[in-house]
Amino acid sequence: MPKITLEHVTKRYDKFYAVDDLNLVIEDNAFVTLLGPSGCGKTTTLRMIAGLETPTSGKITIGDRVVFDSAEGINIPANKRKVGFLFQNYALWPNMTVYENISFGLTNIKEALPVIYHDAKAAAKMLKALKRPNDVAKLINDCYDKKGKLDEKKAIVKLIDAYEISQYSAKKMLSYNLHTSSNVADDAKKYSLELEKIIATAKSDAATKGYTLDDEFIAYKDGEVVKEVRKLTKEEMDLSVRRVARITNIGMFMERYPAELSGGQQQRVAIARTLAPEPTVLFMDEPLSNLDAKLRLEMRSELQRLHLDTGSTFVYVTHDQMEAMTLATRICLIDNGYLQQYDAPLDVYNKPNNLFVADFVGNPAINFIEAHGKQNDGVFELDVFNKNKLKFVPNEPIDIKKWHTDLNADKEAEARELAKKASQKGYVERSNKETNFKYHIAMIDELEDYGDEIEYTDRDFVIGIRPEFVTIDASGKFEGEIYSSMPTGMETTVRVAIGNYLLTGVMFGGVVYKLGDKVKVDFKGKNAILFDRKSGKFIALGSLKAE
Repeated sequence: MPKITLEHVTKRYDKFYAVDDLNLVIEDNAFVTLLGPSGCGKTTTLRMIAGLETPTSGKITIGDRVVFDSAEGINIPANKRKVGFLFQNYALWPNMTVYENISFGLTNIKEALPVIYHDAKAAAKMLKALKRPNDVAKLINDCYDKKGKLDEKKAIVKLIDAYEISQYSAKKMLSYNLHTSSNVADDAKKYSLELEKIIATAKSDAATKGYTLDDEFIAYKDGEVVKEVRKLTKEEMDLSVRRVARITNIGMFMERYPAELSGGQQQRVAIARTLAPEPTVLFMDEPLSNLDAKLRLEMRSELQRLHLDTGSTFVYVTHDQMEAMTLATRICLIDNGYLQQYDAPLDVYNKPNNLFVADFVGNPAINFIEAHGKQNDGVFELDVFNKNKLKFVPNEPIDIKKWHTDLNADKEAEARELAKKASQKGYVERSNKETNFKYHIAMIDELEDYGDEIEYTDRDFVIGIRPEFVTIDASGKFEGEIYSSMPTGMETTVRVAIGNYLLTGVMFGGVVYKLGDKVKVDFKGKNAILFDRKSGKFIALGSLKAE
């Protein structure tokens, strides 16, 4: 499967930048989720890679093939990019059976394809099955119903799945009647001789034409695969349909219509249809959003298994951060057209690049605590919760003065780069400019936001603490009161009021708290996150020590 590379990709609608200067590398066999709020640019990114949307500028490479390059004037259409697309709406044909829906796209394929001796290939697969004729007979005998009647459809599906053959080969094997034979071995030998003749005829014909055949009966000449422009044969189409039916576990539904299937089964059919042409990359745009919560959970598991079974590269769009966390090998988090972070799910969760990432990922949401103070001997001495004292101890040494110097240097470099772009011909200034993320501090009595600009200094910080690291313990340093308690069985989500401020904690086990109870609160672990309040950027991970 190919690697996908995006270089300086931009999509602009007049002055609105849907995606701005995106650089991204999606490794082969990766499962990447494009995550972000509605309108952030994730679907636009997906559509540009797939060829359904034309970028304003930039370069996109799939494998070793450039599919878009604004400088070179390259723009390969979607149907030539060998990609599959699974939409939110399954778009199954209601008047077609499952089999017809899956095979529909295969009927339109006409391109240079290898010359294959299909009869010989099918004969070889059946010959392999007949080497153990008693197993074939037993498989068919297992398909008799309670009334002693053979369920032929079931037997054909079982033969297809067991020996990875087409329905035509399965019907032929069923016609051998090995399940009713008085001498299975002799009958199997007789039919094997017939199949060997088919293979011998194919090899003779190939030799006459100067071809050599491999194990799959693909023709070679002078070491190169012989190709011809043609459509897929019925045998090839059926083998493709049956292959994806095995992967998605829908082999028994081939003759049903979409209206006769559940939502999850329809989803599987849509996936099978997308996989049938063997796309190099599979794109999915919120494909689970129409399903109920329980079915979504099941289908997440199915998609994980599907990714492993196919070995394909998956690119998946969602605004559901739980979906992204559970499915992805890497998360690409986008906001307002800008890439915010591109990392493994747990890295995004535990070490977010900025306040927006920290706030967007995690359920229950992260706690933000505004702090003011300074660094002394490597430790940050901070005022929180209206002059309560708290120390932040970084896990690794950090010099906050140097950190701010480096940040200012980066800002100056970005400003120079923007000025350089602005001087170029055709530059259009963004109407949707980047703004600092407005994080939310949970309070009992929320303060009215009048949109006033506040001047922050290098001594202003924000602490982020995940709910699982907030503890209620008799030895806790902060006095609080239970504001709300929501037990779910395995865990209890608690909100504790410290003065006017609210902290969310997750307590594992069947713990019940009464509203109004006085408690002591503390913080555990080394996963507290320190952010710069002015820029919103990540500074360090560390532990919190209350005084």
